[in-house]
Amino acid sequence: MAHNVTLAADTASAIADAVATLCNGGTIKIYDGAQPADPDTAISTQTLLATCTFGTPAFAAAVDGVATANAITQDASADASGTAAWFRILSSAAAAVLDGTVGVGVGFDCNVVTTAVVAAAAFPIASMTLTEA
Repeated sequence: MAHNVTLAADTASAIADAVATLCNGGTIKIYDGAQPADPDTAISTQTLLATCTFGTPAFAAAVDGVATANAITQDASADASGTAAWFRILSSAAAAVLDGTVGVGVGFDCNVVTTAVVAAAAFPIASMTLTEA
């Protein structure tokens, strides 16, 4: 028999809130290149472009399974130049939490002002959401 698990809105919100809590005081690292299969996969040829920092709490309480990030501190001096393609969130203890897409606009997990990262320049994140469905 096929699996067909669906979540109630409150359950989805509880899961999103639990993941959001892992982000408190953590970082979001922006990379170029191909996104690895999952956050447990080591980063290989991708270049770290910028590192931004979450506050505590990192996200507002989830509504219907969607948690919206509070203000994220920009990287005041990006590590390298390149095209932002994906991110990895690390907890405050530097444990991988999740990976996702980076792009301009709401169709991405992490919405940035531009995907063109310039070494030593500031790199801000416009907005970010975590969605559990």
